[in-house]
Amino acid sequence: MVSDSAMRTGYGVDGAPDPSDALPPEALPEGCHTVVVGVGDLNGILRGKRVTAQHWRSVRRRGIALDNTFFAMDVGSLLVPNAYSSADGGFPDLTIVPRGPLRPVPWEEGVWLCLGQAREKDGSPIPIDPRQPLLRAVARARDMGFEPRAAGELEFYLLDDKTLRPREDRPECYGLGRAAELEPVLGPIRRHLAEMGVPVEQSNPEFSAGQVEVNLRHAPALEAADHALLLRGMVKQIVRPHGLVASFMAKPFHDRSGNGFHVHHSLWRDGINAFADQGGLSETGRWFLGGIQAAMRESSIVGSTHPNAYRRRMNYSYAPITASWGIDNRTVALRVIEGEGPEDDPTVRMESREAAADCNPYLLMAVQLASGLRGIAERIEPTRPTEGDAYALENRRPLPATLREAMEAAQGSTFLAETLGEPLVGLLIDNAARELDVVEREVPPSELARYLEAM
Repeated sequence: MVSDSAMRTGYGVDGAPDPSDALPPEALPEGCHTVVVGVGDLNGILRGKRVTAQHWRSVRRRGIALDNTFFAMDVGSLLVPNAYSSADGGFPDLTIVPRGPLRPVPWEEGVWLCLGQAREKDGSPIPIDPRQPLLRAVARARDMGFEPRAAGELEFYLLDDKTLRPREDRPECYGLGRAAELEPVLGPIRRHLAEMGVPVEQSNPEFSAGQVEVNLRHAPALEAADHALLLRGMVKQIVRPHGLVASFMAKPFHDRSGNGFHVHHSLWRDGINAFADQGGLSETGRWFLGGIQAAMRESSIVGSTHPNAYRRRMNYSYAPITASWGIDNRTVALRVIEGEGPEDDPTVRMESREAAADCNPYLLMAVQLASGLRGIAERIEPTRPTEGDAYALENRRPLPATLREAMEAAQGSTFLAETLGEPLVGLLIDNAARELDVVEREVPPSELARYLEAM
């Protein structure tokens, strides 16, 4: 059961205030001695500080100070040079102000967590804060009369912390026997996340040995991104006592499935699903779909941020390689889920299947929501739906096959500049260049194994 504090979110479905503006309670729960204040960085990694209970009231009001390199760190915690956080500016502080509910951390007695919102000292937003574009996209949706909702599905591997390999050799996709074996780990994941106010619907073993998927219930879009961020960060902590490492890396093993981040989207107006028409996809839903499809290539860098992510994009991998769509078709990038009649209208939605599990959920949902809203505003029609095998399409719209190709598609994109802001687009591209440089400089073990002795 979700705790009372975790339920005090301060935001709902239609016209409710946004979670970034909801102050957490001033009084801490009984027995709380520490509050973790965290924010997702450029790569969707939770960073922040632990605050003692004695200082909570001050932190709740004034926030915590972090130097302004915070959002410009790569996965190795090194600064990606950028105009906002540079030596020329002296690396001054920015402020992280707690917002939203206090959430218990069930595996740490007396510890609670609160996500934060980044601000300059004068209260203005941070230009490279990944949460800001989603805030703007949600505001745009509300200006158009819609309440956007989303739900994430995230895949990850459970690896032995000594070998960094799955403990299982044989896959059992959806296997209830394997699920029972994993229940000592997956059970606490579901329960602890629920206690934190992260609404897990289900979990299951996935396509490859050691791989699992956790599905989240739909929620207002910004809240849904918070849930995805927390799932990634908290799962890593929950599995550690079991001698396991949880990896959301896009493609950790060449001979096993990659890890995806599927997002289900819908728009609501006055409590009614605007995507639905007698159980099928409405005109509004079709235009939203057309907008996302039109922007998929130029925004690919957002959902597949690192070189490794493009190893997912293989034929018959359940990861799409084209900007295609279809009705209940898992070979396409955009899967429309319809019902059988008006009674199914609440369930009509669109699933985006392109992104890797290690991308930033705020940026991903921001570009998808913004492009979908543009589709509605401009009445962008999608292509004809794909029936059958999208991997076999002849006249297809290919997605970038490499990070370098995705960088080229993103450069000069008016849509990305308008949606994310030029500083953030520049940082994404520079971060990608950094990751490419690191990967291309190293001699991979596969090359050593193949050439070192033979040549």
